[in-house]
Amino acid sequence: MSPFEFDIHTHTIASGHHTRDTVTAMAKDAARKGLKLLGISEHGPALPQSCTLSYFRSLSYAPSMRMGVRLLYGAEANILDASGRLDLPDEILARLDYCLAAMHLPCLAPGNMEENTKACIRAMANPHVHAIAHPDDVRYPLDYRRLVEAAIDFHVLLEINNSSLSPNGYRGNARQNDRTILELCRKRHYPILLSSDSHGCQNIGSFSYALELIREVDFPMELVLNSSARRLLRFLSQL
Repeated sequence: MSPFEFDIHTHTIASGHHTRDTVTAMAKDAARKGLKLLGISEHGPALPQSCTLSYFRSLSYAPSMRMGVRLLYGAEANILDASGRLDLPDEILARLDYCLAAMHLPCLAPGNMEENTKACIRAMANPHVHAIAHPDDVRYPLDYRRLVEAAIDFHVLLEINNSSLSPNGYRGNARQNDRTILELCRKRHYPILLSSDSHGCQNIGSFSYALELIREVDFPMELVLNSSARRLLRFLSQL
């Protein structure tokens, strides 16, 4: 059973690769693991083989409870350029429960630290963006001090992505970047978001690598938002 209540960075078969698991299968697995809330955040349409705009438009008709688990329907939108433009229009984002924004190949070519940082901060300025997904990707160097300050200013969460910290992770050695994020958030007493980035059921609610680092840097558990689904919902409602 998971010691945490939610995971909101997960993907189903709708994201087009890595899994054949459906929302129903994901909800069943989340219930088995003791989660109270599960967020489905499919990739935005700029990523090859992912969801179309019509998919995201239809989410308002999806059931909010399955297998006793509260479901939120969001998106992992792609940052497309240095202006922070996303691949989902505001009229769709406004109807979702939440939005993660992220830099992905091949949607955005990595720039230098200044360019990448500006792209993320400008994406955070969008009132429909609630978190930056895997800001630890070493292919996209960032000024973390500025990123944390902007996250606080715009009321946006920074994600500690368990998949990035996995020995099999493909974003490079993200450990030092995540350590820096945690240390800066601890100094500002600002909460962070743990995410599995699970494609399918296998890793839903799995934060073992992130927890190892959290303990290593003595990050306060009261600043780990995943301890309470109610706190997450309160955070989202403040936007």
